[in-house]
Amino acid sequence: MRTTLATAVACSIAFLAPLSAHHSWTADYDAGKPVTVKGVVTKVEWTNPHTHFYIESKDDKGTVTSWNFEMASPNILVRNGWKQSTVKIGDQITVSGYLARKGERMAIAGAVADASGKPIFASNPDITR
Repeated sequence: MRTTLATAVACSIAFLAPLSAHHSWTADYDAGKPVTVKGVVTKVEWTNPHTHFYIESKDDKGTVTSWNFEMASPNILVRNGWKQSTVKIGDQITVSGYLARKGERMAIAGAVADASGKPIFASNPDITR
């Protein structure tokens, strides 16, 4: 009986730990600070728990800035029609989302469009700009 109870407790802790470690995006990102960035994809990280892609954007003066955008897990993206090749290094994209509470030039992607403006992704239809 003790072994069964100990096993049940151990299994519960093992399964609940990842759930308690996950957080709401509002803890890391500010819904009051929308951002739209147009640039070229320089890196894609197709990893758990969240996918990231990086773009370089040029302003009117030619100054280049690097941005880090977070998205959902690869599993969720695949279920929504994405592939690892949906956004590739060298692609020109426009990303709308919300700035991170900490860290400069970091945001959560809410909508992604290709060079022609065709939507590739929208986690929330109201975010597309």
